[in-house]
Amino acid sequence: MRRTAVTAALLTGALALTGCGSDSEADVSVSAAYMPQPVSDSMAAGFLSIANKGGTADELTSVTSDIGEVTVHRTVDSAMREVKQLPVPAHGELVLESGGNHLMFENLKRKPKQGETVSVALRFAESGTVTVKMPVKSATYTPDSGH
Repeated sequence: MRRTAVTAALLTGALALTGCGSDSEADVSVSAAYMPQPVSDSMAAGFLSIANKGGTADELTSVTSDIGEVTVHRTVDSAMREVKQLPVPAHGELVLESGGNHLMFENLKRKPKQGETVSVALRFAESGTVTVKMPVKSATYTPDSGH
């Protein structure tokens, strides 16, 4: 009987800690990732959505890919500027889309073709690294929703 009470108390405590932990930490997931087939041999763009279901804000701090150098760009008043990080709000979303914030791939080692995938490692201040397989779509691809 005593063993059951101790086990129940430990289990209750563990569940309480788990509940607190998941609400206070960033919990990012990536969706709707794609790269339009580049028209240039040396540059490409990438788009995706990052959802943060956690209670702590996070930041996208860097992006790497084996296909070339990747930088993060913010578009403000039709001007594109490289930034060191982009915020991912707690219980919110960061959308990288055509005409807005986006990834720039430069010095491409090869020109990706429609139907292939490009591997991208997204690094976050709180959530660590998330690796994404980004499908290459037609150069004129427009998502139905989300971007």
